[in-house]
Amino acid sequence: MYIIIHYMPYWHPFFFLKSGQGYGYVRADMHLKYCHHIRLFMEPVTIALICITIGALCLIIEAMSPGFFMLIPGMVFMILGVFGYFVDDFFTSWYLLVTMLVVTFISTVLTIKLYQVLAKPVPPETLVAETMIGKTGKVTVTTEPGTIKGKVRIGFDIWSATSDEMIAAGTDIVVYEAEGVHVKVRIKEE
Repeated sequence: MYIIIHYMPYWHPFFFLKSGQGYGYVRADMHLKYCHHIRLFMEPVTIALICITIGALCLIIEAMSPGFFMLIPGMVFMILGVFGYFVDDFFTSWYLLVTMLVVTFISTVLTIKLYQVLAKPVPPETLVAETMIGKTGKVTVTTEPGTIKGKVRIGFDIWSATSDEMIAAGTDIVVYEAEGVHVKVRIKEE
């Protein structure tokens, strides 16, 4: 079994050493006594492809579950992978960190702006019983005076209801008063 290695006392199947003299092939069971100027790198193309794959997975996760905030790391990994694939020695240079920080900042700002456009904040809609006054509906469970066991459908909502007289299920009603979370109704006059 041979691995790609240069001045290295141990090995890892995904790594090789890069030096100015090229690459050295050594048997895996050989023991090297002296190690100097060790520079261990994963093959740059492999790193780039891994970054692109991780970025694509992050983007897929974000597409399946919006708001999971995987868009930013996905964009960062994708861009770093593309740079690493096309730019020689990108992953071993000082501008990897600078590029990563710049891409992270820009993608964060763009993502926030994108989410602000796509999901504009909407004030919460709350349905207060007082807003039901004057609306019409239908009794679904018979209403009785002095109890809120009765139910009425107003639009698509079901409300607990009471009335001054017994009103049978199926009768058209109008809301004339609201108290807390229930409404007072009477038979709708036609």
